[in-house]
Amino acid sequence: MSLIHALKQARPYYYGLLALLIVLDLVWLDAVRDVPLWVIGLVVASGLAAEFLPARSQRRPRAERRENPGEPPAAEVEPPVSGRWRALNSPADKVPSHGTRVYGQSHAIDLVREAEPGERARPGFGWWPVVRRNQDFPAFGEPVLAVADGTVVRVRDGRRDHLSRTSWPALLYFFAEAMVRGCGTPAAVVGNHVVLDLGDGTYALYAHLRRRSAAVREGDRVSAGQRLAGTGNSGNSTEPHLHFQLMDRPDPLEARGIPFHWRGIGVPANGEVFTAPEPGSGGGSGAGESASEGASRENAAATRPATRPATRPATGP
Repeated sequence: MSLIHALKQARPYYYGLLALLIVLDLVWLDAVRDVPLWVIGLVVASGLAAEFLPARSQRRPRAERRENPGEPPAAEVEPPVSGRWRALNSPADKVPSHGTRVYGQSHAIDLVREAEPGERARPGFGWWPVVRRNQDFPAFGEPVLAVADGTVVRVRDGRRDHLSRTSWPALLYFFAEAMVRGCGTPAAVVGNHVVLDLGDGTYALYAHLRRRSAAVREGDRVSAGQRLAGTGNSGNSTEPHLHFQLMDRPDPLEARGIPFHWRGIGVPANGEVFTAPEPGSGGGSGAGESASEGASRENAAATRPATRPATRPATGP
């Protein structure tokens, strides 16, 4: 573990200590007056280093940039869901897809489930109601699937599923909440999550999972298409959805993102609706339904080309 990694892991303790010193100074005036300046300076310097020094996930070695100026080749895996979903924050449109490489999410994608014909539609964004129950969203509790054979290396499923942040007032709260979460460990951001070791230095992260929904334990061997957990609304999330990414290490704080390519689907564009087949249905070779965001047509039999380039150039932050 590097010094920067250790400092970033200790951020919650640093902010807690800083808050304690402030409270003590307010309640008992001059309570910290006798603390040596070098101690205060060390605390402040450690906190600044933890906040602003880039983690490994945000850095790319100079030699690596010189030898391979583009992105690494994409790993071809199965889709992590089945059914009808919409892609958001997709690496098909920009890299890093979420505006940052931190936590290995340079090629991450968010998936929200869209209702099947006859089902209640996914709630939209607006002013009212301010918050919604998770059960109002089609994605809540939907199975997330192993994208390949692998080994479970991390399971965290004790964080609560909070109410939605899908209104303008709630979105303001979400931004303030995100700042607080960013001061903690990666688990405060990704919420309940599962990490799979797919071999050859490739790991799959499934984030924002439903509390107590994990169907696997650390050390378990899983097969492609096997249920791992249910989608939820834990961590830094506005509504029930799945955040999926491939990375080169099991710890998001140290990982760098790896491009992915879903068999039979490719990489859905931002806002695109696609249909992933049920595991073992044999419909994985181009059976996806696709549509652009806001389009009214339904292409039930549309076929996504499986020839989408596996490698995408970095487009900058």
